[in-house]
Amino acid sequence: MRILVTGAAGFLGSHLSRYLISKGHTVIGIDNFITGSVDNIQDLLKKPGFEFTKYDVTNYLHVPGKLDAVLHFASPASPIDYLKFPIPTLKVGALGSHKALGLAKDKKAIFMIASTSEVYGDPLVNPQPEGYWGNVNPIGPRGVYDEAKRFAEAMTMAYHRYHNIPVRILRIFNTYGPNMRIEDGRAVPNFMAQALKSKPITVYGDGSQTRSLCYVSDLIDGIYRLLMSKENNPVNIGNPHEISLLELAQTIKRLTGSRSKIVFRPLPEDDPKVRRPDITRAKKILKWTPKVDLEEGLKRTVAYFKTKVR
Repeated sequence: MRILVTGAAGFLGSHLSRYLISKGHTVIGIDNFITGSVDNIQDLLKKPGFEFTKYDVTNYLHVPGKLDAVLHFASPASPIDYLKFPIPTLKVGALGSHKALGLAKDKKAIFMIASTSEVYGDPLVNPQPEGYWGNVNPIGPRGVYDEAKRFAEAMTMAYHRYHNIPVRILRIFNTYGPNMRIEDGRAVPNFMAQALKSKPITVYGDGSQTRSLCYVSDLIDGIYRLLMSKENNPVNIGNPHEISLLELAQTIKRLTGSRSKIVFRPLPEDDPKVRRPDITRAKKILKWTPKVDLEEGLKRTVAYFKTKVR
């Protein structure tokens, strides 16, 4: 297949591009580097199956030749990023999705949107199944990301129903692993950078809020299975193993051998209290379950961050 990946220099886009090439596909990557990094794709630039263009997907999008799939992964994806870039976040979810969908329609290609568990907001049910409509504050600081993804899903289904294009809606839950940025702002890179620098490990609230962390290789496997399936409706991909943020901080402190103190700060506005995927559909439709346990995944990630923290 010849596949376009937007956001190809980001955390997930770079892993996905590498995986697709390993499967024998050709990848055209685009990224405007608003949060992506050329370091993530340095090895790919030398591979014959990878082409890359620096470009903003919210502009007119044209790719010469045939395309079999358009995978729209471009977006700021951490609270620090979408609070810093609120309007670009909304634009890439709305205009970027529109441009990418138009290209998929023109090329008669499969379209995949990298959506998020944030469409569920601060959920009132746990775990969250795909049928749950969510509890989102549209005008809160996180609304720029939540609503951009919800709009992108709505537009994706509109193109599927009206233009009959095959679509894949991927709802990604918390994912971690190599290629995350140190200044990403999410729990795993925050805790690891602080622990490795012997700085206080910052836990927001009392640390009782939970996350379910999926190692990146498991997520990429799930993405590929969804791409190759015939499923047009949303599918959660994530690890249902739930852990409190305080327990995560303590685990990372132990794995790094850090002497850092754990300190507590006020909980940010609209921060979800729980986050856990119901992966019943992924198990049934994709025959997918995560394989890397949290301890092993964190060890691999610590090894990566040790090469980045100075």
